[in-house]
Amino acid sequence: MKLPPVRSTAAVLALTASLALTGCGQSNDQPDPDASGGAGATLTVWFPGNDPAEVRQVEDVIIPAFESATGAQVEATFVDWGDLSTKLSAAFASGAAPDLFGHGAAAVADYAVNERILPLTDYVARWSAEDRQDLSAALPGGTVDGVQYMIPLRMDGQLLAYDKADFRAAGLDPEQTFDSWEAIRAAAEQLTVRAADGSITRSGLLMATDPIGRQQSFATLVQAAGGRQVDQSGKVDFDTSAGLAALDFYTGLYLGQSGQPAVASGVGVPYSSNAPEQQPLVLDTASITMLNGNGIQKIADAKPDFEIGVIAPAGLTAGDAPAAFGGPGPGLMINAETKHPDLAWQFITHLVQPEVNLDYIKTFGGVPVRLSAASDPYVTGNPIMTALVEALPHLRPNPNVPGWVQARDTMDQYLEQALNAKAANAELLSQMAAAVDTVLTQSR
Repeated sequence: MKLPPVRSTAAVLALTASLALTGCGQSNDQPDPDASGGAGATLTVWFPGNDPAEVRQVEDVIIPAFESATGAQVEATFVDWGDLSTKLSAAFASGAAPDLFGHGAAAVADYAVNERILPLTDYVARWSAEDRQDLSAALPGGTVDGVQYMIPLRMDGQLLAYDKADFRAAGLDPEQTFDSWEAIRAAAEQLTVRAADGSITRSGLLMATDPIGRQQSFATLVQAAGGRQVDQSGKVDFDTSAGLAALDFYTGLYLGQSGQPAVASGVGVPYSSNAPEQQPLVLDTASITMLNGNGIQKIADAKPDFEIGVIAPAGLTAGDAPAAFGGPGPGLMINAETKHPDLAWQFITHLVQPEVNLDYIKTFGGVPVRLSAASDPYVTGNPIMTALVEALPHLRPNPNVPGWVQARDTMDQYLEQALNAKAANAELLSQMAAAVDTVLTQSR
């Protein structure tokens, strides 16, 4: 049931304070962020995803407060992630793109190089130094060549969640820490359960092997091996010993490797977006799974009696520095053709205010976008969220380079072949690097 619009004095005062952060003065190449242009205007916003809790918070709390303070109307649309890029392309082609739209960091460079979005650097410069510092972990996720184009609304990362009860049953310490993925795999061998015919009925260590998830799994491992996906010039840099070690480890979970048995089954089966009740951990079809912070917290909230733990980012071997895929999460960009750029900026500014943003991400178990939120009871009173926030310094996002969405999808095709043993990993890695390099070169 939809709640009545929230138009309390407190909400309006909070928003009025947030609008003050837009500052004064402006360069010649961007509109004046002081001009509200709100009364009677309609602002269209597309949010990525359709999480019910997020939808309620945006539609029943955030938008009504913004409308009361500005006199504007906001029309929000929530678009499934799988359809987002396609629908945005169609909307831009037809001249019907929204004033504001959300996406992940991997898409920012393409929209920037095609001049679909406004640069926001001058707007950000008018925030206080304190606010910029508080958002310093998130802002790089929306920059391309040093220019701010997107403001992330939350942080996120792919970490490992595990069932503490399974650890105890296997004779493992449920509170132990791991210094490497190799050590995690060793524990997974003890956790894996097999039927009489040798087939795996409970995976010891399950990493994502579905579209997009494959690339994120590989990104985690190649960075944990001390490698990277592209170099500083934007050229492919994963056809290396680190890249091969990462790919061997990844495929070895499902196919076995160097005499080590497989510890996972179900290649290609998606699970990360499943409801908590349908997660492999809860169904006891896996003991350790790769999940983002949102997914881990949802299990903890929905199943308070389920003993879930989080494994901190690790290096591939004991000598490697810890790393995992993640960092700044999805955020909002402003359509370069919008008639209401200043109003759009006010909406973004409101969404990243401390109380507003914290209430927003609490609704769906998100990781706070502000550093100061680490001291909030939402984090300090929650061991899951504490572990996620402590992992942030070790999270590495996809590169913000033109063509990355297509490059990511290209990588995914070769990773799928590797998981199905279509060719030797070294051969597929070289083919993948060449194909991705072609995509990135053509996109420059």
